[in-house]
Amino acid sequence: MTRPLENHLPENVLLAYAAGTLPEAFSLVVACHVSLCDDCRAASESYDALGGSLLDRLGEAELSPESFAQTLALIDEVQATEETVPPPATGGLFPTPLLSYAGGGPDAVRWSSIGGGVKQAILPCEGEATARLLHIASGTAVPDHGHGGLEMTLVLQGAFSDEFGRFGRGDIEVRDDDHTHMPVAEVGEDCICLAATDAPLQFSGLLPRIFQPFIKI
Repeated sequence: MTRPLENHLPENVLLAYAAGTLPEAFSLVVACHVSLCDDCRAASESYDALGGSLLDRLGEAELSPESFAQTLALIDEVQATEETVPPPATGGLFPTPLLSYAGGGPDAVRWSSIGGGVKQAILPCEGEATARLLHIASGTAVPDHGHGGLEMTLVLQGAFSDEFGRFGRGDIEVRDDDHTHMPVAEVGEDCICLAATDAPLQFSGLLPRIFQPFIKI
């Protein structure tokens, strides 16, 4: 039996996800968390139902003659994408929504070292927000930093702790420009996270600030 998750998505993020207004990078993180969290999945489904109810109450709108053909083309495109999604890795470390972005399971990820025991892989997402996988060696601290915008971090393996608590598999941490923290991966197992940001991190130390343009974080 899986443990109940202690760290969940705020209501405004779930509402934006249901409305389809989140950038792709954040939608990916939400989709992955929802696939791991019973509570947030139930909340997300309730917002979807609410949205459907509101749509039912709207009046009819005129459509262009090409609308039907364009809709069928979009359906074909989605089905073609689903057919090429690699199978889950053994043990299901990566949630299903992540597989096509990562090119498969953890063994398929092309990691790039960014120093200090941390590796990353930037994922292909449209828009200004960025999604990346982070591999943090056991016992390693990510440099102290603040945020110029929103940061969402979902734990996929291991755990980390910071000033706000402990985050294990399936837990999600949501921080904005009001928060500064220094996550530290727990000793015993490397920590793998899926993170999304819409602005560069604001590192406190000089060295991280110097290398920041090169590591694109």
